[in-house]
Amino acid sequence: MFWRYWTASTVSRIGDQVNAVALPLVAVVTLHASAIDVGLITGAGYAAWLLIGLPAGVLVQRLPPRGTQVTMDLLRGAAVASVPLAAALGVLALPQLVVVALLVGLAGVVFDVGISTVLPSIVAKEELTARNSLLSGSSAATELAGPSLGGVLVQLVGGAAAILLDAVSYLVSAALLFSVRPVGPPVSVRPAGAGMREQIREGWRYVTRHRVLRPAAAHAAAVNFVSGGLMTLTPLFLVRTLGAPAAVVGALVATGGLGSLIGAAVTPRLVSRLGGGRTLCRAAATAAAFAFLLPLAGAGWGTLVFAVGNAGFSAGLVVASIVARTHRQTRTPPELLPRVMATVRFVSWGAIPVGALAAGAAASTWGPRTALLLFALSGVAGPVILLASPVRRMRELV
Repeated sequence: MFWRYWTASTVSRIGDQVNAVALPLVAVVTLHASAIDVGLITGAGYAAWLLIGLPAGVLVQRLPPRGTQVTMDLLRGAAVASVPLAAALGVLALPQLVVVALLVGLAGVVFDVGISTVLPSIVAKEELTARNSLLSGSSAATELAGPSLGGVLVQLVGGAAAILLDAVSYLVSAALLFSVRPVGPPVSVRPAGAGMREQIREGWRYVTRHRVLRPAAAHAAAVNFVSGGLMTLTPLFLVRTLGAPAAVVGALVATGGLGSLIGAAVTPRLVSRLGGGRTLCRAAATAAAFAFLLPLAGAGWGTLVFAVGNAGFSAGLVVASIVARTHRQTRTPPELLPRVMATVRFVSWGAIPVGALAAGAAASTWGPRTALLLFALSGVAGPVILLASPVRRMRELV
């Protein structure tokens, strides 16, 4: 069962990573989009967490998990497939890219909450850290291969045609999930007599009153604000400031996947040696430190500075993510897990579109390089939040 879910998730993420490079490049190269336009496309994909992030936890609790995830894959595939179709007809425009990003994001919210909620029901508690590391490792591998593939495809066949791979990936993921037989009762059940608003409040209260979940979610929001900014600034900085071609852009973006892969591989060992609390704090500080290398990059061989900064930032980010996610899955009561996962994602991933739009505005005002520096400075807030919380004094997260 786990391997079916793992394969479906991995295949889907390959397309996601191709799309993450292809959509902004289509906007920048084909439609000659401005910095604000690129920020709108990036922000639209994650604005879904602000729109339905909290209700998604309740919806996942009420709907059949497998059927819901298959439907979300099919919806994402149809939305993405409209881009090459519009390009072939000669009617592709910026508003369509924004709408597609939003639709893919909305379906992705429900899909991601469902995947995170189901995992504890198909994996033994003592295996969760290892399985979460494996999932993050495979995600990192797709981050490594997907952007490079996306950059090459954009350069060879054009951005719109490259996006076809994303549509196919969603169809393959849907087929894999459809073939999975139910493994038993849902992870949690709907509380008797509880309405959606009350269920959302219960999940919110649990997170905001918990001495570990609260600062961990705040840290995730701070670092995802920076991540959202980097999603907007990276193609602008590499293409317009450093003059990098599409294939090089894809390779440089892929260094984030290399860092994530390394981070996922070492997380179990770090947690065993240092404990979850210390690992979380040190990973947060590592990510913040490496972000300062990004605005120092130059053209030619100088892009290696960007590659190192991107890899280090991603490595720290994924280690912190694995530790925090495993803690949520093991410490949260099963009946609250979908709502807790949705609440944390709402807070943390909801910061991504805010960062993306802020980055577009900053790049338009001061230029991509200065905007990168400002976002690196803002990344210091992440480790500060954790070090000012009870997490700083914990070896193991409780």
